[in-house]
Amino acid sequence: MAHVTETTGKYSELVARLALLANGWTVHKAETDEAYDILARDPLTGDYAKIQVKTVRQRMDRGGDLVVYAKKGNGTNYDLADADYIVGVWAVDGEVPRVFMFENRLCGEYWCAEARASERWIELSIAINRELLAAA
Repeated sequence: MAHVTETTGKYSELVARLALLANGWTVHKAETDEAYDILARDPLTGDYAKIQVKTVRQRMDRGGDLVVYAKKGNGTNYDLADADYIVGVWAVDGEVPRVFMFENRLCGEYWCAEARASERWIELSIAINRELLAAA
């Protein structure tokens, strides 16, 4: 049986893929291990982007702020060769997950107050919008 952190990470990656697809991105899966989790094509520009997926955590000891820890397995920050964007998936038990996307600014941690998350970060819906997809 998979460890809870591995299961949570895989869940976050699948939810991120779902949100990107629902918002018109073309999502690719690498056959080999890469530094990024997802390679996707932006529906507006046609540019490809390397995306690193992380699970959002809520820090009650920091006033309920949301935090995305964006470090590689070796403890270093993701550079632009690794990821253009970070996608954070906030999955509270029993609730529909929320997905936030933001540019990789080479930080090890990204913080945001819960009340301002959808203002500061781009929130991606997981609900499909067929009109948006047809227009692309």
